[in-house]
Amino acid sequence: MSRLDRFKHTASPSPHASLGPGVNASGKGAVAAGRDIGQAITGAGAIGVHFEQTVTLPKEAFTPASSVACPPGLTNVLKLPRPFIGRGRELALLDRAVLDPGAVVVQAVHGLGGIGKSALAAHWAATRATEYCPAWWVTADSPASIDAGLALLATALQPALAQMLSQEALRERALQWLATHNGWLLVLDNVADPADIEPLLARAATGRILITSRRATGWHGVATPVALDVLSNAEAVELFTEILTHGPPRDADGTDEVCTALGYLPLAVEQAAAFCAETDTSPRAYLDLLARYPADLYASAAEGSDASRTMARIWHLSLDRMADEPITGQILRILAWYAPDAIPRNLLASLASAPTLLRALGRLAAHSMLTLHSETNDLTVHRLVQAVARTPDPSDPHRQPADIADACIRATAALAEALPAGHAEDPASWPTWRALLPHVDSLTDRLPHGSDTADTARLLSRTGQFLLREGSITRSLTYIQRSLASLERTVGAEHHDTLAARTNLAQAYVLAGDPKRAAPLFEQLLADSVRLLGEDHPDTLTARNNLAQAYQLVGNPKQAIPMLERTLADSVRVSGQDHPSTLVAQSNLAGAHMLAGSLRQAIPMFEQTLADSLRILGEDHLGTFSTRNNLAATYHAAGDVKRATQLYEESLSIGVRVLGDDHPNTLTARNNLAYAYVSAGEMKRAFPLYKRTLADSIRIHGEEHPSTLTTRNNIATAYRLAGDLEQAIRMYEQTLAAYARVSDENHPDALTVRSNLATAYRQAGYSGRAISLCEHALADGIRVQGEEHPQTLIKRNNLATAYRQAGDLDRAIPLYEKGVTDCLRILGEEHHETLTAQDNLASAYASAGNPEQAIPLHKKAVTGWVHILGEDHLSTLTARNNLAYAHRLAGDLRQAILIYKRTLANCLRILGKSHPLTQAVQGNLDSARRQRLRHRAARAKRASRRKEV
Repeated sequence: MSRLDRFKHTASPSPHASLGPGVNASGKGAVAAGRDIGQAITGAGAIGVHFEQTVTLPKEAFTPASSVACPPGLTNVLKLPRPFIGRGRELALLDRAVLDPGAVVVQAVHGLGGIGKSALAAHWAATRATEYCPAWWVTADSPASIDAGLALLATALQPALAQMLSQEALRERALQWLATHNGWLLVLDNVADPADIEPLLARAATGRILITSRRATGWHGVATPVALDVLSNAEAVELFTEILTHGPPRDADGTDEVCTALGYLPLAVEQAAAFCAETDTSPRAYLDLLARYPADLYASAAEGSDASRTMARIWHLSLDRMADEPITGQILRILAWYAPDAIPRNLLASLASAPTLLRALGRLAAHSMLTLHSETNDLTVHRLVQAVARTPDPSDPHRQPADIADACIRATAALAEALPAGHAEDPASWPTWRALLPHVDSLTDRLPHGSDTADTARLLSRTGQFLLREGSITRSLTYIQRSLASLERTVGAEHHDTLAARTNLAQAYVLAGDPKRAAPLFEQLLADSVRLLGEDHPDTLTARNNLAQAYQLVGNPKQAIPMLERTLADSVRVSGQDHPSTLVAQSNLAGAHMLAGSLRQAIPMFEQTLADSLRILGEDHLGTFSTRNNLAATYHAAGDVKRATQLYEESLSIGVRVLGDDHPNTLTARNNLAYAYVSAGEMKRAFPLYKRTLADSIRIHGEEHPSTLTTRNNIATAYRLAGDLEQAIRMYEQTLAAYARVSDENHPDALTVRSNLATAYRQAGYSGRAISLCEHALADGIRVQGEEHPQTLIKRNNLATAYRQAGDLDRAIPLYEKGVTDCLRILGEEHHETLTAQDNLASAYASAGNPEQAIPLHKKAVTGWVHILGEDHLSTLTARNNLAYAHRLAGDLRQAILIYKRTLANCLRILGKSHPLTQAVQGNLDSARRQRLRHRAARAKRASRRKEV
């Protein structure tokens, strides 16, 4: 039996009240008549000996309720003071309920206070009033209000009864009328508790009842619920504009932003629009006022409107109803600091025991103050409820300033406690980070910077580190800079946490492509660490290592090497040869030698470090993984692609097994292996790896994460090397556009992509575009990285090459000459960039018809490549081919052919017959041989002529 069925039987007449067929009376002071008796005796002693009161009733009182007709057009439905906008879905739901003969239709529109429940009911009832008689509105926020509304209905049906019967008797008369008639509509507005209307529902067997309530629960078996949500953006803007411009024309610019700030809540939109209209305030000025004086605006009501119908007041009343459970207000004040959606419930776990907390959340949800999502175990709070809940008001017991301040502290502590333990590189922590990040953003955005505590600063610092991993460099810098400022203020400049925050900020500058700002920070950190902790403290050694790496990034690897040598020596002395920190220092020193071009020194150091790591840490340790990858990269740079490929394949296999497919190190290993395949000319193996890496990076990190953009650049380069210049150019252009959107078009990685795009333009024959792009790349490189940065030297070389290919040797040669001079001074004689610069200058001399100038430079380049990379490196083979060409131009075909033959033999042995360089050398050798044959034929012909003479 439903709740409605159970209550249908409670109205059966008592033996003492039966006065005739179809005429009943129940309740204190009730009167019923089945015939014209003229008088009725009422009171406590109406059936006993004592008579208290005699009432003479009008004739209408003795007409059975079933016989009373409804006066045509009887209605008291509210008239809306504002235009009604939208709500088509909800109106359709109300219309779809079919009134079956002999059955009552009960619907309950529920939602947050101010969401527009009464307006919806009033509009629906008013537009359908002609279909019902009467269409009657009852304020139903308490049993007393319901009784009063029903009594008014009775007197509206029979005005003569107004002064003759008590309210209770009139209520009973109305219930009898409703029970015996069809075609009526009763609106019960603002029902506080479904139990308050159960007696009414038990008596009303026919007709239509529309309920509005903040209660979202308790309607099962009583009414069909209709949930009401906020307006759409377009509807909210329309409502605001309609109210604002109802009078004289006004500035409506900023209306969309105001509606968004108010969360599209109808009452809030109405209040804001009315305020703007009455005070001639523009929407944008209202936004400024809302930011500066929220308490005043949340409590303001339009002139002539109900002062209790304000955003602050309606939620105050909701909390008053839950005053027996103070934790409900505390919950709202804490939730006020988070983002409005997907708030994890565990952020509230420390407030109370699980049963108490569940009960409080249930009550808040029942009053539509929040929404519980059982499937995701989180909750939602309307942003305006949050705004009011965190706005202090000394006159409101639910919004005392001390309580709001305490809630903020608790919200911060709960977020800090919920952050994942461990390093942000662990993919297992990413779902938790991503779930909490909007709430960290919201909390920190709402806190004035000067109010940050040490706990807030630590929350900011950890979040900043995660954002670095996410590739959100700009956001990360904002968090870490604020964290550092807060820690300096709260715990002092020399506290351990402050030094750690300064390290994080310097690392963020490095990842942002701004090592020039990082280096001074690392210098200060090293000085502070030495002063506060001593030369041998692990943090001091780390600070020295970080500074050395910053020097490498600003283009001073030679300055870094002595620092890393000292760090390694100190680590061996302090921690021992086999300590993990010593292995890290050894690996860093090897990496510095590699960047400095000293591959013959780097390779043995990496090999020793890998052997030590395998012995001390084991094959699966992350440190071993990194060392293996670094050694592979060094082999690759040295031209030993076969050994590099083998190590990359091992790294990828271990990464998948130990770290999983989605770990950043696994993606890096797959990307590196693909690059090795490209270098070996194995494009069929490279492209599937690259494409999988790109798809995984997009899935894990997003379309515009730095790792995704790096992979796109690498794939574009693979297409360029494979000869598909159209596809390469398209991908380079897309990648460059992405950098401009999400990072900075002057980020070093973006400058690299721009240079690569210029190379692709040049190879595709677009000399004009290539030159323009190279000119911009060089100018940006000088401005961002400096005149002497290795990347700037590369960009100058690329511009010179673009000029040379366009035939403008007058501009190309001076740039090449400056490049050689700078490389010799900055990088040294045997750095690979120096050798490249010499080889390119020599080629330009040859193209200008000066092979005699070219040959010595080419020889230097060949000697250098052989010394640092060996006879079989691709760069060595390329330089030999160029030297042979210079000899050929100089007319020394014998020497040219000898060099071509040697180079071709090495290319066939190392690269294979199909490699582009092999084919180019073969073509050059064939041309040189044909040229020698022509020369011999010409000499023979000249000799024959002389003989004839």
